[in-house]
Amino acid sequence: MIDITLSFENSDGMATLQLTPSTLSVHLTPGEKIAGLLRDVAVPRSAITEVEVVGDAVGATRGLRAPGLALPGVRKIGTWRRPGERMLVCVRRGQPAVRVRLDGQRYDTLLVGTDDAAAVADSLRRAG
Repeated sequence: MIDITLSFENSDGMATLQLTPSTLSVHLTPGEKIAGLLRDVAVPRSAITEVEVVGDAVGATRGLRAPGLALPGVRKIGTWRRPGERMLVCVRRGQPAVRVRLDGQRYDTLLVGTDDAAAVADSLRRAG
């Protein structure tokens, strides 16, 4: 059996998205894990309901931070909550992000910054 893995890495030591035949994983750096009080997340591909590119990822984060790090207008890492939604956020100013909506998982949404968000989103859509 051949296992094909697609990985999308960000520059400057940021989160990495990894797509395997069965899962989508978000791998955070040690600093992001500490700052956001987070851990790596893996979700089944079947849980992905929607994928979109977000140009202003820092501004697209809505709700209350609990727990996590927010440097207003600069960097957001952590869990953002609002009624009916729990979002894992790892974004920075000037970098687009991929928003992945999920069904039946710990997080309802993953918002992860990546330098080539359009290509990452296309890969996720094709894989689904």
